[in-house]
Amino acid sequence: MIKRRAGIFWMAALAPMAAVWAAGNGNGQPAPQPHYGDVAQKVARVLPAAHLLQYPLSDEISQKAWTNLITAFDFDRSYFLQSDIAAFTNMQTRIDDAVKAGDVSFPFEVYRVFRARLEERYAYVTNLLESSFSFNEDESYTWKRKDVPWPATQAEQDELWRKRVKNEVLAQLIGRELDQAAATNTAAAATNQIAAVTNGAPAAAAAGGAATNTPPVLTPQENVAKRYKQFLIVIQDMDEEAILQRYLSAVAMAYDPHSDYMSPMRKEDFDIDMNLSLCGIGAQLRSEDGTAMIMEVIPGGPADRDKRAIRLAKGDKIIGVGQGSGTIEDIVHLPLNKAVRKIRGEKGTKVVLSVIPASDPSGTTTKIVDLIRDEVKLEEQAATGRVARVTLADGAVRKLGVVKLPTFYGTMDKRPNQPGFRSATIDVAKQLAAFNSENVSGLILDLRNNGGGSLREAVSLTGLFVRSGPVVQVREARQIVVLPVPNMDPAMAFRKPMLVLVNRASASASEIVAGALQDYGRAVLVGDTQSHGKGTVQTVMPLGSEKFGSMKVTTASFYRINGASTQRKGVGADIVIPSTLDGLDIGEDKLPGSLPWTQIEQALYIPVADVVKFVPQLKERSAKRLADNARYVRYCTLVRHVQEVNEKKEVPLEINARRKLMKAENEMRKLEDDEQDASKAEGKEDDVVLDEALNILSDLVTLTGGADIPMETEGDLRTRMMRIFGQDLP
Repeated sequence: MIKRRAGIFWMAALAPMAAVWAAGNGNGQPAPQPHYGDVAQKVARVLPAAHLLQYPLSDEISQKAWTNLITAFDFDRSYFLQSDIAAFTNMQTRIDDAVKAGDVSFPFEVYRVFRARLEERYAYVTNLLESSFSFNEDESYTWKRKDVPWPATQAEQDELWRKRVKNEVLAQLIGRELDQAAATNTAAAATNQIAAVTNGAPAAAAAGGAATNTPPVLTPQENVAKRYKQFLIVIQDMDEEAILQRYLSAVAMAYDPHSDYMSPMRKEDFDIDMNLSLCGIGAQLRSEDGTAMIMEVIPGGPADRDKRAIRLAKGDKIIGVGQGSGTIEDIVHLPLNKAVRKIRGEKGTKVVLSVIPASDPSGTTTKIVDLIRDEVKLEEQAATGRVARVTLADGAVRKLGVVKLPTFYGTMDKRPNQPGFRSATIDVAKQLAAFNSENVSGLILDLRNNGGGSLREAVSLTGLFVRSGPVVQVREARQIVVLPVPNMDPAMAFRKPMLVLVNRASASASEIVAGALQDYGRAVLVGDTQSHGKGTVQTVMPLGSEKFGSMKVTTASFYRINGASTQRKGVGADIVIPSTLDGLDIGEDKLPGSLPWTQIEQALYIPVADVVKFVPQLKERSAKRLADNARYVRYCTLVRHVQEVNEKKEVPLEINARRKLMKAENEMRKLEDDEQDASKAEGKEDDVVLDEALNILSDLVTLTGGADIPMETEGDLRTRMMRIFGQDLP
């Protein structure tokens, strides 16, 4: 999300997008409040007028909104029957008209039918769990159901649910087997054990501390029944504000996945997330498939500061929460606002999370992570720098600088000479000055997992490496604005060869900087195939009365100076060394309804260097080096496995095949732990990608002769360009 203040965009690239369920009003059927019609009409006026695309509410938007609403209730197409969907189709092209007219009855009808189907499914599951399952048949369960048809008959639905429930019970049984096996290991080994547990079953051990949660008395069947009972209660308690939230969010997200309606309660949670004002784990969450999915690990928060092997990561799904040494409580299908309140808490208290890893979206395994709640530490968000040393073939040692920038932070309401002022650009410049004094030969700017921040800082930071010219183009509904490097010190802060590290979690402001440095030929990009690909800007707009809520609307988009959008495609690495994120469903291109990649005319700019010409040689040298690197071979094995797991749509329901799969998953987690241990034993960087990036940078220094980037680019074109940008020439 980007807020506008005094003409400056503020970016938090991965802000929450999904609707939130509100607290309920008992078991009665909720009905629209009198003012809901006015709210809908406000949305009908504000959304088309404010959105970047300027699309009117139409039948096309209506069809997308219809799909969004149905999916918001039944994301895996297992509760509704095809007959229900057919009954809803009369509204496919009429939602636009209904919203304009202030008619909000349709989502309440969808809710009524969904609730009835859920009650039917709960009765079926309860009856099914009273019988025993045979786990010897050669059959499988398709867990990826977002693109399959809804069941045509009740018999077809019953068969789907037989396999679904059987899968959950089987996961419980084998999870307990692994749990018991882990209990026989040493305490040290158990600390890093990933237990395949669900529904409040105990972890073998919480990462970083001994397991204190006692095994529940409930059988696997009883645990499964408990989960569905909880979901039933959640839906029965759903109130009218929650239903309106889903409906109007479905309409907003028909334009793009980052536009959203925020009810008063949802707006309160959003403000807390943006201000980081409550103690917690330091992560932004959204509702996803009935879980609380981690959209972003916030720099400086407890999750970010956790450097253990088993830790939270972008894309992880939280399914259970425990307080201190208490039993882990299942939160699957719990409204997001309620789940968040269980995760937050007093500073210094411990929260234990049961998590489906992003690397295993099927939920075959889970991991247990414990964290001490704390505020986000500003100092942990700050840029850090260090001097790394690479030994050359002749035995000489080359000094290289590494700057890690977690976010593009900047104090918006203070001037540089005022107490409390912070600036990412100024902090990075200080690091660069220190590198210059130590005569480093090159620089790595590490933007991995940097989700964005201040556009002002992104533009000014680029000016540390490029003396003048445009940095980014911002397209609004009626104009395109080119933002140039600000007037700074005539001398560039750093003129040596440089490399930029990116991954799938590098978003927004990170993509602007990386793209500009690539376009100017100033830096070689290394990392995932592409960055995150969020090239849009959001603005929060109140709808008048506080009880009406607010709209979060996409109002602008970013373009590189070469004219290419950063939307969906992000910024591509010149040399790909993939992380485990590269094969996951992470990135703007994975979001349904994301705006397409587009292109505009390039800005007037002149490259200051041409490092791209060295890329083939750098690739060749890197490939030879990595082929003989045992650490990298282990690392690639892990990356390939994560990609393979993510591509699977089915899991076996035969017990021996399932045991084999779950044991294999645990072995891969152990491989990740062993990799860290091996790195330490070999005295290497605890980061395979960074370790090789240093070697690539050293090669670049050799190939360029370590030459400085020229201070000036001469010629009439530059003069004309500077006049266009309105900058004074030296």
